[in-house]
Amino acid sequence: MTDAAHDPHENEYDCIISGGGPAGIVAGLLLARGGVRVVVLEKHNDFFRDFRGDTIHPSTLRLLDELGLYNEFARITHRRVTNISLIGDDGQDYILGDLSRLNTPHPFMTIAPQWDFLNLLARAGEDEPGFDLRMGVEMTSLIWDDDRVVGVRAQTPDGEIALRAPLVVAADGRWSKARDEAQLPMRELRSTIDVWWFRVDTAEQLAESIAPRAKGGNVFVAIPRDGHVQMARLIPKGEDARFREQGIEALREAVAETFPALADDVEALEMDDVKLLDVRRNEVKRWFIDGLLCIGDSAHAMSPLGGVGVNLAVQDGVATARLLAESLRSGYVPTRELRRVQRRRLLTTKAVELLQGGIHAMIEPVVHNGGVIRPPAPVLWLVTTFPALTVVLARILGMGVTPEHAPDFALRSPERV
Repeated sequence: MTDAAHDPHENEYDCIISGGGPAGIVAGLLLARGGVRVVVLEKHNDFFRDFRGDTIHPSTLRLLDELGLYNEFARITHRRVTNISLIGDDGQDYILGDLSRLNTPHPFMTIAPQWDFLNLLARAGEDEPGFDLRMGVEMTSLIWDDDRVVGVRAQTPDGEIALRAPLVVAADGRWSKARDEAQLPMRELRSTIDVWWFRVDTAEQLAESIAPRAKGGNVFVAIPRDGHVQMARLIPKGEDARFREQGIEALREAVAETFPALADDVEALEMDDVKLLDVRRNEVKRWFIDGLLCIGDSAHAMSPLGGVGVNLAVQDGVATARLLAESLRSGYVPTRELRRVQRRRLLTTKAVELLQGGIHAMIEPVVHNGGVIRPPAPVLWLVTTFPALTVVLARILGMGVTPEHAPDFALRSPERV
């Protein structure tokens, strides 16, 4: 397919990134530090959004160190989580992944508002002359030259614009327009749950944990924040309407039964506050075509369980910048270079998909039929008999199989921030 002739008044860049989430912002910042003229298009006017993942893993904390941004991040209100655990049949908390065993500068994950994290990266980008973040601008279609993508059309508050570049990076999430227009084939992975997302305002201090809790047939994940707890209730897929028919009192009782400390605070909760997240797990079989590369959720959508999506996306962004900056500066990106990005990131992506599939296999029967979340008996025996093995899960979730370092051109010391 071929678009209309090139308009000389169109905006020219070395790279166009569609989507201002973790993958897009990180890739844009690092590429700009590498001398690439990059524009990041974010359709919203700010980063505040429902269903933003809040867990920042050790791999991302190390990246912030390398970028000279960790000290500034540390001033953001956050909580630390040092282990991944589940409560067994006997009521005991079993540690499955011990992040404190990791050999890394920050052997823990943090729970911090993602919009603060993204704002931090966006401010860092403002210091780079090649970084152009356009908020409130949405990619509407790709521009083609025969079978090669050469740019995008985008809607702005002032009308449609056209932008051209040797590479378009699709970082526009699980409902990626760029990926769909390029007709990249998808493989759906099993998921039989959806998530209700809401908050409970409270002064109570819950334990810092990302582990699901089950009680009386109800399964929740509670994410403590200052002044409130962000709640995720896991429900059977497609059952949103049925659960809403049960009414707000049923939800209040379920929260109070699972988290007694919140019993006095749930009365303020209303059904209008409850948002539905359609949980999907999938992957693109091929992440690229000529002139287009998918990263983050547009390449591999994860469920919220385990809080892995943000950090996979960040690592995709790092690999993209490290492997492609030189070609982008030259003005041409061969397709084999895009294939290198997928190959680099595929092992970690597959490992996390496998691990998350195991988490779903443990939790989904409880969501549908009630009972207790039971880790496989051999796994419990191994981690209780040989505690050092808890570093294996921590390594996969916290760092990835192939963890990414910032390229030399992006390194900064804190004094220069």
